[in-house]
Amino acid sequence: MEKTGERYYEAELYRLKGALTLQSQASLGQVSSKSWTSPGQVSDESKTSQEKSENPSFQPLTPSTPAEAEAEACFLKAIEIARRQQAKSLELRAVTSLSRLWQQQGKKDEARQLLAEIYNWFTEGFDTKDLQEAKVLLEELI
Repeated sequence: MEKTGERYYEAELYRLKGALTLQSQASLGQVSSKSWTSPGQVSDESKTSQEKSENPSFQPLTPSTPAEAEAEACFLKAIEIARRQQAKSLELRAVTSLSRLWQQQGKKDEARQLLAEIYNWFTEGFDTKDLQEAKVLLEELI
């Protein structure tokens, strides 16, 4: 990205970094008893001040482990980038990853609120894997 300036998949790279962080820590036995169980799910860094004021529920919550804190930062960063690029599909993936992490941490209300917001934006494409996974997670969060 630095060499070419191509940043279309930057959000997805941060999301994947978060997922890999959780996976590597889980394999080392360093993730809490609320361990990460869904490979491919990640989180990102904190939002901009404007986004935080517009959506206070989006503020980062206290993670359970250093790995979860790093993954959450990655997921939040991915969401921030996807929103800035208006890349709704990439935003959905990052939000789903963060919501799954929050679910594992017992933060179901926060996870449901964040995921419902992006899921309800879509009006078509409900047969895609990303939207199907988001729907299943939303149902689990009820």
